Amino acid sequence: VQLVESGGGLVQPGGSLRLSCAASGFTFGSYAMSWYRQAPGKERELVATITSAGASTYYADSVKGRFTISRDNAKNTLYLQMNTLEPEDTAVYYCWGGFGSWGQGTQVTVSS
Repeated sequence: VQLVESGGGLVQPGGSLRLSCAASGFTFGSYAMSWYRQAPGKERELVATITSAGASTYYADSVKGRFTISRDNAKNTLYLQMNTLEPEDTAVYYCWGGFGSWGQGTQVTVSS
């Protein structure tokens, strides 16, 4: 199992970013996938989940209405569109399917 996150960066409050997660080593389209984040000094938290075929999604209250999780099973890739970013969204973002090792994550910093 290999998960490689990308797309993070420095953005001003109110801005947008799109994260990607390239998956390999397992049958990506057979598993629900999630995005997690970990801010400095805090525990890792679940941000959003999408079912295997993409029919259903779940969002943490803190990101509902601002973030959108999606997937392209033909490309073995998971996405997280993040809009109206807030300083509180600053964290390292990870994708994970509930098994195997975590990837290296991608840093998102929201600051003016």
